[in-house]
Amino acid sequence: MVQAVTVLVIVFLIAIDQAIKLLVIKHLSPLGSYIVIDKFISLTYIKNTGAAFGSFSGYTAVLSVITALVLIVGLIYLLSGKIKSKIIYVPAVMIISGGAANLIDRVFRGYVVDYIEPLFVDFAVFNFADMLITVGAFIIILYLCYDLLNDARKGKKDESYEQH
Repeated sequence: MVQAVTVLVIVFLIAIDQAIKLLVIKHLSPLGSYIVIDKFISLTYIKNTGAAFGSFSGYTAVLSVITALVLIVGLIYLLSGKIKSKIIYVPAVMIISGGAANLIDRVFRGYVVDYIEPLFVDFAVFNFADMLITVGAFIIILYLCYDLLNDARKGKKDESYEQH
């Protein structure tokens, strides 16, 4: 049951991403850019042939193969039931969804559609799938840091207990 819900959530998140990208292609690509909030955020149509935030530009085929392999392994692990922590499970779903959504772009368009441009900082243009990947990875990193600190505290308590 959990696996079926997981797959539905992944498909739903991919569908949201692809729907937004279709709207961006249809309505934003003729404009190029549209300022949503002056000096804060703009919608800017970009064809990204690289990886996250434009890195490795021009390596679409290589990125597609690597992404596909990582997604297959991640999806198998996710659906295997070996991840018990919801704190890891949910962001893993986000990362797989975002990666799959951008892979769909690379395979069927030859590039990833990016459209969110922060104007308050010098940063790359990105998309909903990138946000899923970034937020998911950030949550996992925070959790792992918390877990390491927790283990270190337990180790100090165990040492102090053994000394008495």
